[in-house]
Amino acid sequence: MKSFVKEFRDFIVTGNMIELAVGVILAGAVGAVIKVFTEDIVMNLVAAIFGKPSFNDVFRVKLNDEPKMSPDGETMLVDGTYLEFGKLLTSIVTLLLTGLVLFFIIKAYNKMRRPKGDEPAAPTEVELLTEIRDALRARN
Repeated sequence: MKSFVKEFRDFIVTGNMIELAVGVILAGAVGAVIKVFTEDIVMNLVAAIFGKPSFNDVFRVKLNDEPKMSPDGETMLVDGTYLEFGKLLTSIVTLLLTGLVLFFIIKAYNKMRRPKGDEPAAPTEVELLTEIRDALRARN
C-alpha cells in the first residue's frame, strides 16, 4: 500500500501534472473570454447588419408547411420543416474566432518564451571530432 501511495504522490507532484492543471484552469478562463467576445461583440455586429442577434434566424430555409391541430383541437397550427444554415454559420464563426484568439494567445506566449539574445550555435560534428582528436593527441 505504501508503494502505491508513493507512486501516486510522485505522479501528482510531477511538473507535467501541475502544468496540465494550470492549463485546464486557464483554458476555462480563455473560453469565457472567447464566449463574451463572440456573443457580445461579434454577434452584436451581426445584429446591427442583419437585424437579428445571430445567424440562426437569418439563413433559415423553410422546406414545407405542415398544418396540425392544437392539442385542444380548436386551433390550426402551422409547423414547418427548416434547414438551419444560420446555426451552422454561427457555429463556424464561433470556431474561427476561437481559433483566432487562441492563435494570438499562443503567438504572444511564444514571443515571451524566446530568449532575448541569440544563443551561440552548437558545434558541428566535424568540430567535435576535431576537438576529440586533438585531446587524444595531447594525451599521447
